[in-house]
Amino acid sequence: MDVGLALAAVRAAPTILEGMHAAPRLAAAAATDPSDHAVAALRSEALTGDPLTAIAAVHALGASRHASAGPTLGRLLAGQRGYVAEHAVDALRRTALVEEALPVLVRACRAGRFIGMLAQRSLEQWAEHAPDEVRGAVLDALPGCTDAAARARLVETLGLVAGAPSTRALLALAGDESEPLPVRTAAVCALGDGPAAHRSAEHLLVTLSRSVGPLARTARLALHDLFPAPATAAPRGLTVAQLFLHSDIDGQLNHSGQGDTGGIATLLVHLGDALLRQPAVERVITISGGDPDPAHFPVLRGAARPAGQAPASTLLVPGHHYAHVPRPGARPGVAQAWPTRVATRRGIRRILRAAGHVDTIHLRMADLGSMAAAEVAAELHIPVVLTLAPDPQALIASRDAAGTLTRSTFGEADRTEHLWFRDRLLLELAAQADHLVLFPRPHVERDLRRFLGLELRAQQATVVGEGIDVAALDRIVREVRDETKRGTAVSAALDELGRLVATLPAERRDLPIVVSVGRLNAVKGMATLVRAWRDDSSLAARCNLLLVGGDLDQPSDEEAAELGRIRSAVPADEATHRGLLLAGHRPNATATAWLAALGAGAQEPEDAATGAPAAPTRRPAGAPRGVYVSASVKEEFGIAILEAMAAGLVVVAPAGGGPATYVAHGDTGILTDTSTPQVVTTATHAALDLAESPGAAARVRRARDMIRTRFGIDTMAADLASVYEQVGSRTAGAGVRSPVVAEGAS
Repeated sequence: MDVGLALAAVRAAPTILEGMHAAPRLAAAAATDPSDHAVAALRSEALTGDPLTAIAAVHALGASRHASAGPTLGRLLAGQRGYVAEHAVDALRRTALVEEALPVLVRACRAGRFIGMLAQRSLEQWAEHAPDEVRGAVLDALPGCTDAAARARLVETLGLVAGAPSTRALLALAGDESEPLPVRTAAVCALGDGPAAHRSAEHLLVTLSRSVGPLARTARLALHDLFPAPATAAPRGLTVAQLFLHSDIDGQLNHSGQGDTGGIATLLVHLGDALLRQPAVERVITISGGDPDPAHFPVLRGAARPAGQAPASTLLVPGHHYAHVPRPGARPGVAQAWPTRVATRRGIRRILRAAGHVDTIHLRMADLGSMAAAEVAAELHIPVVLTLAPDPQALIASRDAAGTLTRSTFGEADRTEHLWFRDRLLLELAAQADHLVLFPRPHVERDLRRFLGLELRAQQATVVGEGIDVAALDRIVREVRDETKRGTAVSAALDELGRLVATLPAERRDLPIVVSVGRLNAVKGMATLVRAWRDDSSLAARCNLLLVGGDLDQPSDEEAAELGRIRSAVPADEATHRGLLLAGHRPNATATAWLAALGAGAQEPEDAATGAPAAPTRRPAGAPRGVYVSASVKEEFGIAILEAMAAGLVVVAPAGGGPATYVAHGDTGILTDTSTPQVVTTATHAALDLAESPGAAARVRRARDMIRTRFGIDTMAADLASVYEQVGSRTAGAGVRSPVVAEGAS
C-alpha cells in the first residue's frame, strides 16, 4: 500500500478507533516509500487534515526513511496545531538528530509536563548516537534557567547522556551547596544510576550520605545503585514482581481509596499473600510509590568494604515484600506522573536488581509505571506478563458512539488525556509481553479485535478472573453480625459508621443506604451517582447516599475535580441534611465492615466448621440496610463490586466488561448502562426493590457460592502461578514470540 492509499484509509475510517488502527499501516507505507511525494503528502496532512489523520501523518513521518522527514517534523514543532507539535516531539525520537529541533526539545524538557517527558525521551534516544550535541544543548540551557524544578529536569536529562563531560558537570552540580535541593537531588541520582554514572562519584556520594536530610537519603540510594550488592543464588521457588506505581501500598491497606489507591492495591496485597500459598512461589515483590526501605538497598561502598562482607538486601528472603519507588515532589496521580519517568525507571531498576533473580514481572495497565517497568524488564531480561484490558480504547469507542468525542475534537482531547499515546503504549506492551492475561468478558476475542485490532496467538493468553479474600471477608462478616466474636477493629468500624449515620436528620436515619466505594475519579462515576440521586425526588426520599473514598482534606487534582462536580450537584453545607454522606478514604477492613453491616440480615454467614447457617443476629446498631451501586464509566472487573456481593448486598454494576460475567441481572444485582444519571437512577430503584423482595437470603447465598467457586483469591493465585511457571519455562529458551499481532501487519 502506498502512502496516498494509506492516508485515505485513515481519513475514511468510520470510527475513531478504526482510524487509529489504520495508522500503523500508514507508518509502514511511509517506511517503504522514502520519496519526496510521500513526505510532502504527510506534511500537508499534518498541517491541514482532521486531527486524527494529522496525528497519524506525524507518526508516519517519524517512520519514514527520507532524509527530509526529520527536518519536516522539526518544522512542525512551531506550527499552530498544538497537538501536532506534541506528537512531532514524540515522533522525532525515531529519526536522526535534527539540529534545529534540538533547542526546541530542550525547552520543552525544561518546561516539564507530558510534553516534557516526550522531549526528554527523544533527547535520550538522540544521545545514544550524538551525545556531544545533546549534552551541549542541555549545558547551554542551564545558565539561563533559574527555576529549581525546571533546572532539575535539565540536570536529570544531562544524566541521560553518557560521557566524562556529563559526569564532571553532574559532580559539580551535586556538590554545589548554592544549588537548590531538587537540582542537587537530580545530579546525585544520575551519578548513581544512568549513562553518566561513574565510580569517580563515590567520594562525593559517601560524603553526602554522612550528612542528614533528604539529600543524604538520596546519596545512600545512589551509592547502592553505583555499587550494587553481588548477585545471589537463584531462589528455589518463583519470584514474582507486581506493580502499581500510583499508590502507597502496604499490607494493611491503610491508604485504600486515597488518591489512586483503589481496588488494584487491595488486589495486589491479597494476591501477593495468596501466591505465597502456591507451592511454586517463594517470593512476591509488590512495587508501588512511596519512601524506600533502607534495608532493601544496603550500601556497598566499592573497595571500602572488604569482599564478602556486603550486607544483604532484605528483599532476598522468602515472603511478600512491599518495595517503594521514590516520588519526587507531591504525590502525582496517574495523569500527572508522566514527567517522573526517569526517576520511576531508576527506582524500579533499583528494586529489581536488589531482588536478585526475578522470574517475571506482572504489569496491569498502560501507565507510567508499566512503561518504565517494561523498559527495565527488557534491560534486565525479565519476562513480562501483561493483563490486557482495552483502556483507553473502550472509553474512546463509547464516547465516539455518544458523540462526545469526534474527529474534530480529538486533537484537543488528546492533548489533555494522551489517548493516542496510551493506545500505542498498550499495544507496545502487548507486543513485548511474554504472556497475556485477559479479564473474563462475554466476548473476549471479539472485544480485542474491536478495541485493539489484535488477534491472539494460540496458547499465549489466559483468561483469569480477579479474586477477593473470601476467608478474610467472612471473618469480618461474622464479627459484624455476632457481638460475641467481634474484635476491636470491627467494633471501632461499626461505631464509626453509627456516628456517621447519626449525623443525618432523625427522619432519615432508618432509610436504606446506597453505598459506593472507590477512588474519587471521574471514571468511577461518583458524581454521576450523586446527580442520579439528587435529580430523582423519589429516589432521594427513599434512601441516603454514602460515598467511601478519596482524600477530602488534601485531594489530588483528580479528586479535587470530582469533589467539585459532587459539590456542584449537592453543596457541602446541604449534603448531610439532604442525606449525602462523604466519608473519605478508609482502610480496606473498615470499608468491608461497613459493607457487611449494611448487608446484615440478608444472609447469615455459614459456620466455618459445619457449613450450616449461623444463628440469626440483629443488625448492628446504626447500620440501616443498603445496596451497592457502581456508576463507573467502565469496570474491567470490579473488586469492590465482588466484595459488596460477598458482604450480602444487592449491587448495581456496569453492563459492559467484567461484571457481566458474575452479576446475575435481576437476581444478584442489576446490570446497566452507567453513562447517564437517568439510567443509574432507574437501576438504583430496581436494586432497592430487589433487596426488599422475598428470597434475599437465597440470592445472597447464590452470589457467595459463585464467588467462592470462581473468584476466590486463591483460585486467582493458582491460575496465575501456572502462568508464571509457563512463562519461566518458555523464556528459558533462546527466544520468545510476541503473543499478539496487529491486524494487517505483515
